[in-house]
Amino acid sequence: MMGHRMLTCWNVPEGTGCCMNGGSSANIPKKVICVSLSASLLLILLTLGLTGQLGLPYLHSQSSQAVRIIAPDPTGVLLLNQSAVVDQQNGLVTFTVTSGMNLTSTVLFDIKHGLICYQPLRQESCFLRTMETSDYEDVDSLLQASARKSDLQLSVNETQRRTEFLGVLAASQADMTTMEEPFQVLCRDRTIHWTKRADGPGKQRLVYFCIDICFPNNICVSVCFYYLPD
Repeated sequence: MMGHRMLTCWNVPEGTGCCMNGGSSANIPKKVICVSLSASLLLILLTLGLTGQLGLPYLHSQSSQAVRIIAPDPTGVLLLNQSAVVDQQNGLVTFTVTSGMNLTSTVLFDIKHGLICYQPLRQESCFLRTMETSDYEDVDSLLQASARKSDLQLSVNETQRRTEFLGVLAASQADMTTMEEPFQVLCRDRTIHWTKRADGPGKQRLVYFCIDICFPNNICVSVCFYYLPD
């Protein structure tokens, strides 16, 4: 009917005035303002979501790269396969290591926070220690190598090996709620214990397990754990 004009209203808080009279050009600026406000609100929500202010779960970088490292075993006869996932955006390097008994363990390097977390198979605990200068150098060699290729084979004649002993204190259990999310995900349903570097277990104590990790700088590290007295 000629006496009626179309009136379009949005369900918005009272007083915002975002109702547009479809038959009047005088209300076009108001429509532009309302659309601009809506777009601004959407942009703010997206920004908060991306920065984690809305409590969105941690997401690994989509640019994570998988690297396969082939290294000679201590006898120099067999080749050991291990893989690493390099997440440069979040400063994370996750090693998956298979021992000679075909048992797989995981080692997580958190470069930003300077921590290493070991999750050995057949253990009910994870083990944590702070990164040292040599650890940063080893991981940096992987970061540089991963930018060039995804398959790395270490030289049998040039590979150097070292053994590190870490003592575990039974009373050194870490508070899981204070750990970064990658550690919480890795050690779900496990306890986390701090460790400290030691010269060796001594004859009176047994080494419970070792984890071998090889880096592209031809360094292989055998990390061995034993429990210290309380």
